[in-house]
Amino acid sequence: MQKELGKSYDPKQVEDKIYQIWEDSGYFNPDNLPARHKKPFTIIMPPPNANGSLHIGHALFVTLEDIMIRYQRMQGRKALWLPGADHAGFETQVVYNKKLEKEGRSFWEIPREQLYEEIKKFTLDNKQYMEGQLRKLGASCDWSREKFTLDEDIKKVVYETFKMLYDDGLVYRAERPVSWCTKHQTTLSDLEIKHEERQDKLYYVNYQLEASGENIEVATTRPETIPADIAIAVHSKSKWRKYIGKNVINPINGQKLPVIADENVDPEFGTGALKITPHHDPLDFKIYNDHKGEIPGKPISVINQYGKLTEAAGKDLAGFKVKDARVKAAEILSASFSKEPEDYTHQVSVCYKCGTTIEPRVMMQWFVKMTEKSINRETEKQRNRETSLRDLAVDAVKSKKIKFIPHRFEKIFMHWMKNLYDWNISRQIVWGIRIPAWYHEPKCIPKVGHEGDVVKCKEMVISETEPKCEFCNAKFVQETDVFDTWFSSGQWPFATLMTTKKGDFEKYYPTDVMATAYDILFFWVTRMIMFGTYRTKKAPFHTVYLHGLVRDKDRQKMSKSKGNVINPLEVADVYGTDAVRMALVIGTTAGNDPIISEDKIRGYRNFATKIWNASRFVLMNYRELKAKPKFTSADKKNLKDLQTAKKKITAYMDKYDFNHAAETAYHYFWHTFADKVIESSKDRLRSENEADTAAAQSVLLEILGESMKFLHPFMPFITEEIYQNLPNKRKSLIMIAKW
Repeated sequence: MQKELGKSYDPKQVEDKIYQIWEDSGYFNPDNLPARHKKPFTIIMPPPNANGSLHIGHALFVTLEDIMIRYQRMQGRKALWLPGADHAGFETQVVYNKKLEKEGRSFWEIPREQLYEEIKKFTLDNKQYMEGQLRKLGASCDWSREKFTLDEDIKKVVYETFKMLYDDGLVYRAERPVSWCTKHQTTLSDLEIKHEERQDKLYYVNYQLEASGENIEVATTRPETIPADIAIAVHSKSKWRKYIGKNVINPINGQKLPVIADENVDPEFGTGALKITPHHDPLDFKIYNDHKGEIPGKPISVINQYGKLTEAAGKDLAGFKVKDARVKAAEILSASFSKEPEDYTHQVSVCYKCGTTIEPRVMMQWFVKMTEKSINRETEKQRNRETSLRDLAVDAVKSKKIKFIPHRFEKIFMHWMKNLYDWNISRQIVWGIRIPAWYHEPKCIPKVGHEGDVVKCKEMVISETEPKCEFCNAKFVQETDVFDTWFSSGQWPFATLMTTKKGDFEKYYPTDVMATAYDILFFWVTRMIMFGTYRTKKAPFHTVYLHGLVRDKDRQKMSKSKGNVINPLEVADVYGTDAVRMALVIGTTAGNDPIISEDKIRGYRNFATKIWNASRFVLMNYRELKAKPKFTSADKKNLKDLQTAKKKITAYMDKYDFNHAAETAYHYFWHTFADKVIESSKDRLRSENEADTAAAQSVLLEILGESMKFLHPFMPFITEEIYQNLPNKRKSLIMIAKW
């Protein structure tokens, strides 16, 4: 006799028990799968930030990837889903800073090593909690291979890649314009900057020509930086072209500024004349470098790292914050205005975490060359072809080694790749992987055996461990900057498989699918393609599946301030994990934002109840019969309809169309099996004709068993629980049953 199902389905009584059974089975580890599982299928989990709880967006990617893995495992693939967690450098440091503020402690007063250890403990504690949440969501990943972006072996791979890039001339250190957050005291990449529309004043300032009463009129929104001007640039076809080669007088400090011609000046903007302030604007920095021979002065900065005007700005402006300095500068310049300031609406760069206005600064930083063709890459068609990191990624997509789902993102990817420039990878934060550059003051040492000759020590060495100078034996001091998080996570697919079990890289790389949100296509996916192809000479994955960002029933972005955030673990506790998973999948197509609400989740809880009640009915009415089943034409049609539904679901699954696959499974079970097949079988189950009863039972059990299989990737807990109670099951667990 089979164990009778309870009167109602209680996820709290089932889910933890079932997950423990799965884990104890060892089948999350592909090494332990039965012999029929041969060809590998690999997904490397996008590592959630280990600095807090999982949110509904995490629940979406976990659901989608678990669906893929469970389906492929049932199809006989050697399925590996490798889990991990991200130290999330800047993001985690911001979170920890807020924690310290609540405690009344100052982030900036804690010694570096102590702060690092505090954040490490905070992160590892959160990481452990987060892993429990992944289990709660049903993630059938291989915990024996779990990785963390700060694992020592992962750091070693990151260092090796950095040194390769450095040796190939693709990494360099230089003074260049960067975007600086004055609150968090670090540089940010362009992808970590938001743009806000603001209304400021546009000031029209006269720069008087030397020994002449004439003026060049310049429009600027930043009069506070005028003390740092070193030239005036005009377009060669503008109305100011007759002044090229002459000097004007800086209206704040009286210094002479040359008038130069440059085609980068937009003759249609403002007045067609541009003040050149290299340390406070990237375009000005470029123009200065193109015209160094024509400009006698050297660039200076008049704004410090805290967003205050320095003494170089003059005593009237020094000490003011930028906003206040702008007002003060306008007062000083009022006599030089050619007309009243105008209201001007424009885009302003701000820090994506705190909203502080970004200050351009020229700093010594580490950069990766994205477009320079300096990589020698052999191909079948062309030997020793010179290419760039960008070209490696573009070629991987053009050659169809990587496909995008949905396909439209390929065009978006290509458009973005056209506009790349060198990437600043250094961050002035504590939490992260220190850049393995070491410095010391070089000395000239007599060369042994060569009287009069000297050798000069190296000023810098790239090494993952502390070096010693081979000539003067002096100690080196390590770089204090850390890598941008995306530099290390951009190596995630190969770094993980190079550092798990022996042979994993050869067996499971390239991976099959990278599934992630479309909003980090540029942050992460493109960099994984570049670094993966550069380091391994193979694209890191075959398919990029891009899902949307979860929104509420009114299509609003979820945020705490709006009060519309849904905690996936809390609603799973109320309605069951299977209901949450179905609510996230049905109605959701790749690349589009899914809509989620508690009502929707409640609706799929009702579906779970329907599955339970239908299954309970079938099992309660099952009895051992000696008679051979005698199938009716209706029975045969019902079994044929089952196969038709399963083929349809399989076709959708193979196309990564999980919305239609789940929807088909839902409608088949509820409206065909429960509403029609079961209803039409009730009298037959009570019939004295045992052959007819046996046929009815056989059809019901066949459909129920197969339905549990095609519902399993979507609703793993309830399907496993019911499968364990089937009298005709063929495998110990549905998770390894044949699809």
